[in-house]
Amino acid sequence: MSALKIKKGATSHSAYNLRPNFSDVEERHTLAVLVENEPGVLARVIGLFSGRGYNIDSLTVAEVDHTGHLSRITIVTTGTPQVIEQIKAQLGRIVPVHTVNDLTVEGPSVERELAMFKVSGGGDKRVEALRLADIFRANVVDSTLTSFVFEITGAPEKIDAFADLMRPLGLTDVARTGVAALSRGD
Repeated sequence: MSALKIKKGATSHSAYNLRPNFSDVEERHTLAVLVENEPGVLARVIGLFSGRGYNIDSLTVAEVDHTGHLSRITIVTTGTPQVIEQIKAQLGRIVPVHTVNDLTVEGPSVERELAMFKVSGGGDKRVEALRLADIFRANVVDSTLTSFVFEITGAPEKIDAFADLMRPLGLTDVARTGVAALSRGD
């Protein structure tokens, strides 16, 4: 009888219930939003995020159809599946928004970013910075006697890895464009 009581009372403390609730796990999503290219649209989209306390990890905006006056906003954000669905639904309700695509769930996509790194130093650190830049296929776009400016393109993870390796070699400044992304295939 006492074993039965323990079983009934232990359901919330059972080892079987220790799995994480996957609806609470935050995920990184890349959203492609096609909008009318008119004043105030970006402010409205960004206002949606800031008004609800959502974070934007990366933001890229450019006109993609000059004759149709359409711009593409690529937003990288992080949230639980429920938050991501809420963001997509709310973006879709903004009047100048034509489409909202979640590239993360719609299938394979290609993400690229451009970054520039200023690395200052001399001697062995300077030689090592050039060697690593060659490995990462980064281009030297400016050089002085005391510094280099490297240009690198690739997936955000590649950019992060290059930054981590340049820090101990004298990384002094970084400029990143943000993620540009397109779905693969048809």
